[in-house]
Amino acid sequence: MQYHWLQQKPLNKKLIVFFGGWSFDFRPFECIPSFEYDVLMFYDYNSLEIPCQIPEGYEQYILLAWSMGVFIAYLLKDKLPYFHKKIAVNGTPYPIDNEKGIPLKTFDLTLKYAQIGLKKKFYENVFSDSILLEKYLSNPVQRLIENRVNELIYLNNIIKNSRLEYDEKFYDKAIIGSNDKIIPVKNQINMWKNIADIIDCGHFPFYNFKSWDEICS
Repeated sequence: MQYHWLQQKPLNKKLIVFFGGWSFDFRPFECIPSFEYDVLMFYDYNSLEIPCQIPEGYEQYILLAWSMGVFIAYLLKDKLPYFHKKIAVNGTPYPIDNEKGIPLKTFDLTLKYAQIGLKKKFYENVFSDSILLEKYLSNPVQRLIENRVNELIYLNNIIKNSRLEYDEKFYDKAIIGSNDKIIPVKNQINMWKNIADIIDCGHFPFYNFKSWDEICS
């Protein structure tokens, strides 16, 4: 696992701990401003060792987990601080699941063709339209494709060997993109039921918000 401070200002008293999705790094998120929050991002799940200590002393801690990060954050919950609010974005604690995540057949095909898909098709599906895709391509992920493929292999093994039982009180709010092409919307609704807000976006919703502050509100 790797980490990166997307925002860090001396006077901020609130911290967002952000777990990104599979195959991403910090670069596509650098353009998103933050006003009241520092933002610490974790990504690259080729291991599950948290690579830095989350600082103490903030008045408020927010957990924001996106896509595969929803599963990872829950898996590591005992190693994380107390959060005043925990938000799942286009993801579930059951990333490979025919009813509450990515269907097994779809995931296996993604894994089989990951090398090819990461060159173009996967990111075309992540973004809901060409304008958002072009914005991503102006500052895309820089991780090697081999690294991202290995990450998915590692995650596949972790998920399929996990006996995770989800505590329904963990996440307080879920955001679901109505045009998500990665995780079926109906499966996300099956998972989150009464805590979900459905918004008009694709799997990557972050360019639809003006700031990290807006996402957390």
